[in-house]
Amino acid sequence: MRNILGDNLTITLFGESHGEVVGAVLDGVAPGILVDHDFIKAQLTKRRPTKKIETARVEVDEYKIVSGVFNGYTTGAPLTIIIPNTNTNSKDYEKNKNLARPSHADYVAHVKYDGYNDYRGGGHFSGRITAAIVAAGAIIQKALMDKGIFIGTHILKCGNVVDSCFNDCLEEVKILQNKNFPVINDVESLMREEIENYAINHNSIGGILQTAVIGVPVGVGEEWFSSVEGKIANACFSIGGIKGIEFGKGFGFAELSGKDANDSFYFENETVKTSTNNNGGINGGLTNGMPIIFNCAVKPTPSIGLPQKTIDFEKMENVEIQINGRHDPAIIRRMAVVVDTLTAIVIADLLTIRFGRDYLKK
Repeated sequence: MRNILGDNLTITLFGESHGEVVGAVLDGVAPGILVDHDFIKAQLTKRRPTKKIETARVEVDEYKIVSGVFNGYTTGAPLTIIIPNTNTNSKDYEKNKNLARPSHADYVAHVKYDGYNDYRGGGHFSGRITAAIVAAGAIIQKALMDKGIFIGTHILKCGNVVDSCFNDCLEEVKILQNKNFPVINDVESLMREEIENYAINHNSIGGILQTAVIGVPVGVGEEWFSSVEGKIANACFSIGGIKGIEFGKGFGFAELSGKDANDSFYFENETVKTSTNNNGGINGGLTNGMPIIFNCAVKPTPSIGLPQKTIDFEKMENVEIQINGRHDPAIIRRMAVVVDTLTAIVIADLLTIRFGRDYLKK
């Protein structure tokens, strides 16, 4: 099992959904970065579920930093953060422990780990682990903001409700920083109603997240196997519910000619810009100074209360399963801050490769 993301600046994950704690270790962090606890708490609040449209499992997420910080600043040593699990309900998983929940990791984990994996709440495969990502990554994201690099994600589509695409990226990203329901236009009530309708029917719904990264210098990234797209995609696909990603126009390029698809360059006050941003701020795997724009497809939450066909992998029988417990009818709102955080870690790692470890240092 590999739990490390990054090359120079890395994050390592540990813990299980119903274990004692979940946590993360940041390594390769520059010394002298201020740890803003208010920002960490605000980011964790964005990930925390809300009534009606998400799981009833609400954790207080009282994190504790146990290494790598002294007198409020990073020391340069590995930074370890832990978050206790205080609201588990393991009995929900006992009666179905040998049943493969459709679209979950239960069956494949059982095979890979010879049945020794922790099945409660999905164990180490659980979205609960993202709390540690958000807490640790918030330190990195705030350091990027202090360097003028801003990251924001909004719900572009949920079911049949659609938000506007990014237009005035910097202003919109800054507005999203203060929103727990991340949308640009006034569509929150419509999206909540859409999700509630699926919840009432014991079903779930997916959607599309759109992310913008503003302020990354030109020339960050590596061609071929360490391109900016490849690194971000690798991080986003580590989130279990994300099943697709596109940068800029993405699959829309299939309908364009080269003339319409190309982003023309021009000078504005001695700064190079492009007249369009169809390539999502990336050329040849490197940043070109324009906003990095990408979309992630989020599948419907696989845990639903409707009867489904599956297998009992101990008895080797075909059976029916109806999942009880506390689950999200839509995970997309809570996932937005996770995408922000992982993107921040990737960008920070690429910046350290380009400019050195101390780039994020004040």
